[in-house]
Amino acid sequence: MNARLSDYGYDLPAELIAQRPLPRRDESRMMVLRRDAQRIEHRHFTELKTLLNSGDLLILNDTRVLPARKFSDDGAIEFLFTERLGPARWKCLVKPGRKMRLGATAKIDNAVLRVEEISPEGERVVSLNEDVDLYARGSMPLPPYIGRESDTEDERRYQTIFAAAAGALAAPTAGLHFTQEILGEIAHAFVTLHVGTGTFLPVRSENISAHRMPPEKFSISPQAAEKIDKAKRIVAVGTTTVRVLESARRENGSLIAQSGSTDLFIYPPYQFRHVDLLFTNFHLPRSTLLMLVCAFAGRDFVLGAYREAIRERYRFYSYGDCMLIL
Repeated sequence: MNARLSDYGYDLPAELIAQRPLPRRDESRMMVLRRDAQRIEHRHFTELKTLLNSGDLLILNDTRVLPARKFSDDGAIEFLFTERLGPARWKCLVKPGRKMRLGATAKIDNAVLRVEEISPEGERVVSLNEDVDLYARGSMPLPPYIGRESDTEDERRYQTIFAAAAGALAAPTAGLHFTQEILGEIAHAFVTLHVGTGTFLPVRSENISAHRMPPEKFSISPQAAEKIDKAKRIVAVGTTTVRVLESARRENGSLIAQSGSTDLFIYPPYQFRHVDLLFTNFHLPRSTLLMLVCAFAGRDFVLGAYREAIRERYRFYSYGDCMLIL
């Protein structure tokens, strides 16, 4: 059992962090990991269908990213609005935090915002002097490793083509590769998990079993539950989809339609019960997402594959290349 945070580190040259998407969604390279043979292959995403069997079912997360990033009217403070609590009352993250201590104010969209509460994790509860829709004219909340402001291209490309239910603070990035043409060739179904700050919360304890994931809301429709139950093999697209499938309630062995929340943290030696194949991007070192992938395919095999991806100059993270684990 690899329960130490330091077991999940690796060194990545900064130039391999994709700062922009490729011109076409489906142009990405795809590393294939064959668990049974412990073999790595270098393919392209457009070959995905040829690696799947009849009876395989892709499960994708159809959450829609909220335009949750905004700046104060003077540009001095960056806000990420994580939840609307009620009229003129929101939860948010701020940078720099020292400028928004308890009772501090800022102007945003000509409204006065005031910090009412600060959680131990640094999240603020704020009130406004008028009820403003802070998602109006907001921008895509690109992750910090993309070292630029989001633009009109990101409004389209940091969103899957099948995004439906608004509620995420980050894209389910494994889904960004898919086009309508490729989806049309492969049997698939959608579930929803609204990606929150918890998915990207840093693991701060060297003993990873002490880490706790904040709950994230998910739902499974009756149509999706029926398709999933009939599938021969389940191909989870992304770590968020894995967490939905592994968390969902079943009755008499059958998946049921449901809405709920999950705080499931998957790390070795977790035993997967409902996911057979995993399609995913490359993830940050020491992240809960990398730990989930290591639980699925084995830490040594996965980190060896990451080293090979670095040697082969794969593109990493949200706008980067992908991996299929068979």
